[in-house]
Amino acid sequence: MMPFNPPPEPPDFNKKVRQPGNTWLRKNPDPKKGTRDYWSPFKSYLADGFNNLCGYSVMYEPVGTVEHYRSRENYRNLAYEWSNLRFASAWINSSKGTLDDQILDPFDLGEDWFEILLPSLQLVLTDKVPPQQRQKAEFTLKRLRLRDDERVLRQRQQWYQLYLDGDLTLQGLEKKAPLIARAIKKQQQAISQQE
Repeated sequence: MMPFNPPPEPPDFNKKVRQPGNTWLRKNPDPKKGTRDYWSPFKSYLADGFNNLCGYSVMYEPVGTVEHYRSRENYRNLAYEWSNLRFASAWINSSKGTLDDQILDPFDLGEDWFEILLPSLQLVLTDKVPPQQRQKAEFTLKRLRLRDDERVLRQRQQWYQLYLDGDLTLQGLEKKAPLIARAIKKQQQAISQQE
């Protein structure tokens, strides 16, 4: 994971999502009814705000989903708030479920809290994670399967291999899988310091 800046709210979001969504909630107060999807037409705005990177795996996500950081089940009042939306891979969104604040928010991370190890491509915590956030960070890695789940490792391996084969520059890798690019830079710096 890495920090993301909240993207600006799209101009028509209030009119097309917040207002009709909140009207729907008032007419349907029963939580068992779920929520009506007014947000999907704005997924591309969200994807653009995340540079088409999943907010959790931090890799290029061609499709992705609108993820409610605070779940619609637990926070119906936030279902139609732009500030509660994140861009995420579908399987990661499903893994998060209704855990809400138990998972780190991509908008509240510090720089370099996580790094990828080479050549294993595992995602690990760094010493920069504040002590009061370490348990939550560990839980996030485990619950979202970001450390070394086969799905996320296979993606990382593909991006890394494209770079190793010369099919993707380091600059290109920074756009598609920035944590892998950082790991390569760190490795290159270590090698140059040894010379």
